[in-house]
Amino acid sequence: MTTMADPAKAVEGLQNSALKDLKGTEKRDSLIAIEKKYQQRWEEQGLFNADAPSTTEVPLHSISAAELREKYPKFFGTIAFPYTNGRLHVGHAFSFSKVEFHVGFARMKGIKVLWPQGYHCTGLPIKACADKLAKEVEMFGQEFERHTEEDEPVVEAVAAPAQREREDVTKFTAKKGKAAAKSVKMKYQFQIMQAMGIPVQQIHLFADAAYWLEYFPPLCKLDLSNFGSRIDWRRQFVTTDANPYFDGFVRWQMNRLRELNKIKFGKRHTIYSIKDGQPCMDHDRSEGEGVNPQIYVAIKMQVLEFTPKAQEALQGKLPDGAKVFLVPATLRAETMYGQVACFVSPKITYGVYEAAPNEYYVMTERAARNMAHQEIFAEEGVIKKAADIQGSDLIGALVNAPLSFHKDGVRVLPMESILETKGTGVVTCVPSDSPDDYATITDLAKKADYYKIKKEWAELEIIPIIRTPTSDLLALELVKKLKIASPKDAKQLKEAKELAYKEGFYQGHMLVGDFKGEKVADAKPKVRAQLIEAGLAFEYAEPENRVVSRSGDECTVALMEQYYIDYGEESWRAIATEYVENKDGKGLNTYSNDARNAFLGVLDWLKQWACARTYGLGSRLPWAPEFLVESLSDSTIYMSYYTVAHFLHRDIFGREKGKGNITPDQMLDEVWDYIFCRTELTDDLLAKSKIPQETLEAMRREFEYFYPLDLRVSGKDLINNHLTFALYNHIALFPREYWIRSIRVNGHLQLNGEKMSKSTGNFMTLDDVVKKFGADASRIALADAGDTISDSNFVEDVADSTILRLHSLREWCEEMAKSEGLRTAKNDFEDALFDNEMNTLVEEARRHYEDTNYKMALKSCFYDLTNAKDIYRASCVAAGITMNKDLVFKYIRLQALSITPIAPHWAEYIWLEVLHEAKTVQLARWPEVPEANPGLSAARSYVLATQSSITSAESAQIKKMAKGKQANFDPKKPKKLTIFVTKEFPKWQDGCIELLKETWDPATNTQKCTDKELSGRIAKIGKVKEAMPFVQRLKKRLRDGEPASVVFERKLAFDEPKTVTAMVPSLKRAAGLSEVDAILVTEGSKTGTDLLRGGEVEIKSTTFADLAVPGQPSFLFENIEP
Repeated sequence: MTTMADPAKAVEGLQNSALKDLKGTEKRDSLIAIEKKYQQRWEEQGLFNADAPSTTEVPLHSISAAELREKYPKFFGTIAFPYTNGRLHVGHAFSFSKVEFHVGFARMKGIKVLWPQGYHCTGLPIKACADKLAKEVEMFGQEFERHTEEDEPVVEAVAAPAQREREDVTKFTAKKGKAAAKSVKMKYQFQIMQAMGIPVQQIHLFADAAYWLEYFPPLCKLDLSNFGSRIDWRRQFVTTDANPYFDGFVRWQMNRLRELNKIKFGKRHTIYSIKDGQPCMDHDRSEGEGVNPQIYVAIKMQVLEFTPKAQEALQGKLPDGAKVFLVPATLRAETMYGQVACFVSPKITYGVYEAAPNEYYVMTERAARNMAHQEIFAEEGVIKKAADIQGSDLIGALVNAPLSFHKDGVRVLPMESILETKGTGVVTCVPSDSPDDYATITDLAKKADYYKIKKEWAELEIIPIIRTPTSDLLALELVKKLKIASPKDAKQLKEAKELAYKEGFYQGHMLVGDFKGEKVADAKPKVRAQLIEAGLAFEYAEPENRVVSRSGDECTVALMEQYYIDYGEESWRAIATEYVENKDGKGLNTYSNDARNAFLGVLDWLKQWACARTYGLGSRLPWAPEFLVESLSDSTIYMSYYTVAHFLHRDIFGREKGKGNITPDQMLDEVWDYIFCRTELTDDLLAKSKIPQETLEAMRREFEYFYPLDLRVSGKDLINNHLTFALYNHIALFPREYWIRSIRVNGHLQLNGEKMSKSTGNFMTLDDVVKKFGADASRIALADAGDTISDSNFVEDVADSTILRLHSLREWCEEMAKSEGLRTAKNDFEDALFDNEMNTLVEEARRHYEDTNYKMALKSCFYDLTNAKDIYRASCVAAGITMNKDLVFKYIRLQALSITPIAPHWAEYIWLEVLHEAKTVQLARWPEVPEANPGLSAARSYVLATQSSITSAESAQIKKMAKGKQANFDPKKPKKLTIFVTKEFPKWQDGCIELLKETWDPATNTQKCTDKELSGRIAKIGKVKEAMPFVQRLKKRLRDGEPASVVFERKLAFDEPKTVTAMVPSLKRAAGLSEVDAILVTEGSKTGTDLLRGGEVEIKSTTFADLAVPGQPSFLFENIEP
């Protein structure tokens, strides 16, 4: 019997050494010790276990589900459950943190929170890796002792494939998928396992696919627990038939979708692995996630006349009378009227393949592999190559071009940019509407001798076939406009192609053919169908980009009879689109227009999706058990399973019955219908299921209370499949009130400003991060990483510096709590400003948490709040007073509470050990603070700005002295500062304000007179150089929507003279001043009011005094005798 290794011990101590080194770990270790202590305590207390209000407390149906949720507010959030073939990495943690922070804040609002976690094991990857290991154990021994370097696969270095140009520019595609752009050196699977930290003595155990399910889920739980997650672990489970309860749930889902006619059976194009003998879905791929079949129409261009070289190459290899066709693949069937040539690459060796008796197609081998499983060849899956032929030997051949106005045929011409990896390697030429074709045919005509062709072959008449707003010959116009000189102008040609395609498709009308006058968008499918029905073309498909299966096979497209979910069906899609558009505010919240538009784009193109396979792990299709449900089809509504998982089983495999004492066979499809509010309870169901009524009602209560899902967080690449599938399935299977309420997608996570990559060493698991920095410092760095759909950045330096911040702040809080030297009386300056700033920042943080902007919440409740404390401490020192005790303790309390959603361990320590609260901070409520006083906020900003301005003013005078412009101030001698303040704005500004009031119409937010007239009137006021920019700034504020009452009524929200007077003691100490004067001045006066001593005083420097305006004092430094 195989003994399972302890997964935690197996990877203990393994760290990635390619990243930042920490200089000292004492502070980190002390923080981690606290984290471990509280994590254990939270788990023992079951703090994060959430249950719906019981049916005893609130009988089922005594109030509606909506009323129940209103009476007892709840929040239910999830991330896409991770695939358990390895440790969680910091990218997983980034998505996870968005829900985790939201959960922490929701709990503080008194909301009942459900935050569960499961493990996705369905699909090909685990099975494929296990099978590889089984072979490697057979080859090299149980511990791979027979492996030598000579056994390494010989692999030529291959450059990462360039991103293929998007063929159909009307179709939305994501820029990056989870597996995109991976470039990993080929290794044996056991070497990959070693790199994951699995001891070589234990790797052979993974040759059993079931062992992966035993090994990695506990590590996932361990990593998330060490992270401080608020998860209800009672509800965890694994997918596949390894858990018979979840297996039954998936079979119910498939049965109901089929009954609703959402699952159908028929032939469809799908990405296919010839090696594996089955479709290759997204999660089965090592390369090419998100890539779909690209369906072309292949034009049958029959050869009318071969060149002598081609005849020689084919001599005796084809039967007499054989018809040979070049078969270019195109997306633009409607443009075939404009064909003037056919292009091949002189450098490619083409094959001549038998498609049917006496019928042969000229194309690349790659195209033949694709066609072999698309019912194009006479014998399915069999490729019969009759001959090879060089592309150069075909140049000059005469071929028939279906629908072309050139009925005598067109010539085969060279095109050097053709790729073997795209299409059939043959391209038809339509220069009227394809900028590439026009640039190439023009170049051929100019350099006919160089290309060894007859010039007239490239000079057939170009006939207008589509009218667009730009031109009837759109390609010619775009080539001219973008100054494209040759086929080598790739950048301009790419732009031209996209412009031509979009304008032609959306704004073009047919000028020729049976559909003349129709919109191109309408005519396109009709021309396509006409060509196929006439036997002049056929449908051909290939992957949009390179796809490689987990088994290492480069995939093709096959036309297969298979079960598929009919995504894109018109009525289903219309409901989904309306829900995503959310015009009434009752639909899906996507948190950003970018995300909403991405969903709408996918809904626009997403069509049928194969939902079954024959290889891998998963649940069986109930009506066709030879098939497994594929991995993106059993992961669309599993969030609903969380609501009742703890009733069904106590362990992730369902080996021990849960609190409902139910066996898997009792979970009939009708039971799931009842639980999920699709039907009502009947005596027949009670009799058939033998589940007690109170248990069924309790399970239904769990669902109808916690559902709908309030927040789903995932990477943006999952919009293309999983997230959109989830919307479709919820719409099909649940009443509307249980559809997903919000989906938040985040960008990919960079690490230290670079893409995460195992091959470069710039990669960290969640375990790496938490061991290196501790949970709270890691969580703060994740919050700081960003919140938008754009890529975010986890910076190790942020996590590292946070360790010091948290440790120092903890020590300060401990010191202050024990201090006996704090003041008890409050003043109306330093204390009032600090108190108000705390209130302001806590309210700011609350708003940011509500908006799920965690980077800004962190700024308010951590960086800005600690900064406010530091400023308060410094201002008290400068004023010669100690800090106020009540405010210090208020700060400590607010700091702990406001950071709790993000850094709960640190907050818990402060809450229990420093503030000596009786219960955990995890049960505390968000602090209620008084409304911020705008006057105090303005006064504080004024104080900080004034302190900074004084420093700048002294520096400016020192620079003048250094340049010999001012010789009467030496900063090393005793110095005096005079502060000039005024209550009146300059008269010229008042004049401008009055003029703008007169000439501005608040109703239309426009100017009543011309700019010339306004300028003339401003000139009469004087100070034109200053007045014009001043008026322009005011006008901009008005146009930007600022109320006219605010712009025109320029009143300070605080008493400036009083504030300056209060600042003097601290300014004197902080700036090392011997004397400070504060004088209230009026414009043009030579005397002012002494704010400190009272009475009128003479102004020594009116030049400096006249610089003061309300809210912006001016300053004069001078030396005085000691």
